[in-house]
Amino acid sequence: MLAKAARHALSRPSLARSRFCSCLNAAGRSRAAVGARSATTSAIQPASVDDTNLIAFFDHPQPPQNVTTPTGIFGHRNLTSPTAFNALADSTLRRAQLLTERILRARENRDELFKVVKNLDRLSDMLCGVIDLAELLRNAHPDPAWVQGADDVYEKLCEFMNVLNTDVGLYEVLSAVLSDREVVQSLSPEAHQTALIFWRDFEKSGIHLPPVQRERFVSLSTEILVLGRQFLNETAAPRPPARIKYSELQGVQDLGMGARLRLQAQVTKRDLLVYPGSLQAQMIMRSAPAEEARRKVYMAANSSTPEQIELLERLLRARGELARLVGKESYAHMTLADKMAKSPENVQHFLDALMDHTQPYARRALRTLSMRKQAHLKTPPYPTIQAWDRDYYCPPEPPAPPVNLPPLTLGTVFMALSRLFQALYGVSLRLQGPSPGEVWHTDVRKLEVVDEELGVLGWIYADLFARAGKPGGAAHYTVRCSRRTDDDDEEGDLMGVTVSEYDAIQLSREFEAERHIQLPQQAAEYQLPVVVLLCEFMRPGTGRGPTILEWHEVLTLFHEMGHAMHSMIGRTEYQNVSGTRCATDFVELPSILMEHFLNSLTVLALFDQGGVLGIRPKGVHDEDPCRSIDTHTQILLAMVDQQYHSSIVLRQGFDSSATLASLFDTRGLIPYVPGTSWQTQFGHLFGYGATYYSYLFDRAIASRVWRTLFIHDPLNREAGETTILDLPALASGDTLAMAEVGRWRIEDEIAMPGRH
Repeated sequence: MLAKAARHALSRPSLARSRFCSCLNAAGRSRAAVGARSATTSAIQPASVDDTNLIAFFDHPQPPQNVTTPTGIFGHRNLTSPTAFNALADSTLRRAQLLTERILRARENRDELFKVVKNLDRLSDMLCGVIDLAELLRNAHPDPAWVQGADDVYEKLCEFMNVLNTDVGLYEVLSAVLSDREVVQSLSPEAHQTALIFWRDFEKSGIHLPPVQRERFVSLSTEILVLGRQFLNETAAPRPPARIKYSELQGVQDLGMGARLRLQAQVTKRDLLVYPGSLQAQMIMRSAPAEEARRKVYMAANSSTPEQIELLERLLRARGELARLVGKESYAHMTLADKMAKSPENVQHFLDALMDHTQPYARRALRTLSMRKQAHLKTPPYPTIQAWDRDYYCPPEPPAPPVNLPPLTLGTVFMALSRLFQALYGVSLRLQGPSPGEVWHTDVRKLEVVDEELGVLGWIYADLFARAGKPGGAAHYTVRCSRRTDDDDEEGDLMGVTVSEYDAIQLSREFEAERHIQLPQQAAEYQLPVVVLLCEFMRPGTGRGPTILEWHEVLTLFHEMGHAMHSMIGRTEYQNVSGTRCATDFVELPSILMEHFLNSLTVLALFDQGGVLGIRPKGVHDEDPCRSIDTHTQILLAMVDQQYHSSIVLRQGFDSSATLASLFDTRGLIPYVPGTSWQTQFGHLFGYGATYYSYLFDRAIASRVWRTLFIHDPLNREAGETTILDLPALASGDTLAMAEVGRWRIEDEIAMPGRH
């Protein structure tokens, strides 16, 4: 489609495998234009001044000096208020209309036919540049006025986007291009791939439908966006508390919080109200011997209102109706047609193969838990493990590094990341102070990503510290993609434009031009990417000192920086094939691969600036004995996602809770608990609709890539610049390929569920 918003999970227009390869290797092609790199070795290089400066930059932030000229959000000098953002949206809308009219006239002038693919990509970028910015601001900005303004901008431009996706005139022009041999032969591989992306998205958008049905497609698409936004809001809505009696806390193993809760209940003579997700709830699930207390907390945490369930089911039905409208059996069939998986049946082959591998390990772990429960309660052999038993009989063990490490500050981790990127790609991180007004909160840090030959590749804005009202968890937002701009021929958009129209589009033109940079030693000019990382680490303070990261937070930061670097080094001439705008099948691969590097002692040595950290091997590296149960659960969730996007959602009386119960009872290890409806908290059903399997898929591939290319020499530049998807098993992208990946063992279970 012409534009899609960058939801948390990086959902992007989908495309064939070759598009992903072009994304990952774009930087390599760009470098070839300026000559081959000098030979490098994989020896650890000393930390540079820029690297060590990152430590103070993150660990000891200084008050802004305000020596630069005030500006607006992301350095766009006009974006100083929500009103200005709305004005930008209107200007962009008018400019997009002018470019659309130009494309529609292309068959009147043969020279214009040769520019259609470029102009379609420009049109997509024009809309994405504002829509993706709105998506970031409505999730990250602390000012409600900005959030509301971003919501308005998002909905306004998405509505226009949905109209373009069903514009018969645009489709007919593209058809003329793809049927003209001379024009097709003039297209570069990237341009031809971009043209095919637009072609497939037009086909998926019901372009052949009669006008009334096309209008229905547009209205359904808009309805899905609205329902999806509401659904995401409800996933984080507070659940009602569990009422816990004093007697149910007897024997709680936690001598701190548990003792305080028992004392509170004893003194007040009242039941305790324990809210799902709270520290008290977590403590009870891990430490309360009385099963009833854990059962109550579990039931409260997995409850939903009828309205929340109906909201999800309305979203699923709307997607099913959209698929039927374009002649597809289900939303999964519609979504997966241009993924590597090709069909829901192939996804099921993958999930079945993966489950066949995982289930024996998970069953053994479950038997261990059952024996622990038997010993605790003195029951007959092998009592049933219930959903509220898992954390008590097998408390989740936090991830741990393979060696003993001293406390790692946020700045130290960024220094190590910069040194790793320098070794693998010749790319480093360099601090840059934002101008007044450039960021939405004083916590936000700005980094330049610098290539040793090409100079600045793009910018990363790091919003890393927790604050009231900020979304929980970690996320990566692509605010602007890279693309070539010196061949835009923008003057052609302005033919016949009146003075008033010219004035109306100036805001949009200035907004777009502010990120254009001419590459060193080349005539080419590029728009450079801008990405944002959101995390919720503890803020450094005068009394507390620098932020110290737990190991799971180090993993999270490496994961999100994998997404960021994908955007930075995935430079292409067309934004529709750049960086994270790749197939959903593969979008998590670079980020999961980054986590594997933390298993290497060579990489861990990069945390040591000068041999003073005292990195020491430790004995046996403890593994969570129940991790196979968690992997099994992730497979089940991917199956739930497939079920919810199958044709059953259009059957009369479809019940999402009954579907969840049936799947867990037939394929699960732990029984479904009647009366629960966890599906209303499964936010990835929106952003990853019918493609949640891709996280497991990418974990399997990342393990294979790590062991094939990096495990013995993780700092090898040649490996870092290798095409990683030239695996024969993946070439066909068919049933056999999906099943083969499913049979690959997910090695080194370092990926943590829920991180995207």
